[in-house]
Amino acid sequence: MRLYLRHPTDIPIRYRLTDVAAHRSDYLRNIGRGGLCFHSRIPMVPGVRIHIEIAIARPVFKAEGVVVWCNEDDGGFDVGVRFEGAETDYRVRMAEQVCQIEHYRQEVLRTEGRELTSEAAALEWIQKDAADYPR
Repeated sequence: MRLYLRHPTDIPIRYRLTDVAAHRSDYLRNIGRGGLCFHSRIPMVPGVRIHIEIAIARPVFKAEGVVVWCNEDDGGFDVGVRFEGAETDYRVRMAEQVCQIEHYRQEVLRTEGRELTSEAAALEWIQKDAADYPR
């Protein structure tokens, strides 16, 4: 069973490099206990500190981390981030599930034409997929 879920690239994230004031927006690739990978339009130097936000639920998931790798891919860059701080484990788990539910909601709209609220999507996702979710 997979420990880290792959997320489609339709989940937006915001980030700010600690030495740059402006936030940038790109798309999540995957997220897990130790960190995440996202697709960026700009290259990043390993070792730089980064602030991440995923705002598809309230409260917004926020974490501090360090860029550990950056590889050119798909006309941009895949960036690996290692989270810092012990308090992030629970929040990462919640963010993983929220990302899965949001993707499910978007997929149902695209494939079935049903527009679900976040709450309705969560209930359906739990009944349908939660048992297969990595522990």
